Amino acid sequence: MAPTPTAELHATDAGRDLVLVREFRAPIDDVWKSLTTPEGVGPWFGTWSGTPTVGDTVEFTMTAEEGDATSAMTITACTPPEHVAITNADEYGAWHLEARLREADGITTLEFVHHLTPDAPIGEVGAGWEYYLDRLVASRTGAPMPDFDDYYPSMQSYFEHLPAR
Repeated sequence: MAPTPTAELHATDAGRDLVLVREFRAPIDDVWKSLTTPEGVGPWFGTWSGTPTVGDTVEFTMTAEEGDATSAMTITACTPPEHVAITNADEYGAWHLEARLREADGITTLEFVHHLTPDAPIGEVGAGWEYYLDRLVASRTGAPMPDFDDYYPSMQSYFEHLPAR
């Protein structure tokens, strides 16, 4: 069964934000570790080295990508266990990403935001984040890892025609 895209596109004063939400039946501190520690990030996204403090840069390698997917990511904000923001720039452009967590009634909600540049290829970016966030869910539940071919190019049109709210 093909995954269904869930993202929304929000208009902002600075442009557009791609927003994706996932829910976890887990404490906020546990989900925070999946986003910010090497052992939490490794199974679903990649590995990193360096000092993970605000203003510092870590060297990050995406492990589900082909070839060399290493880039420098700068931590621009961090308020454990509720918010982390990072930026990076590589051959694909500049990226500003945020993860916001909140917990209520035993459910932790992750709101993942990619602040898009005007030239961002939203069809590829959106499908990619759906894929990676589904990998996060799979890593936490023990489900099989999804296959990127189920996300792209099949989701490309959805994202390219997604209206901003």
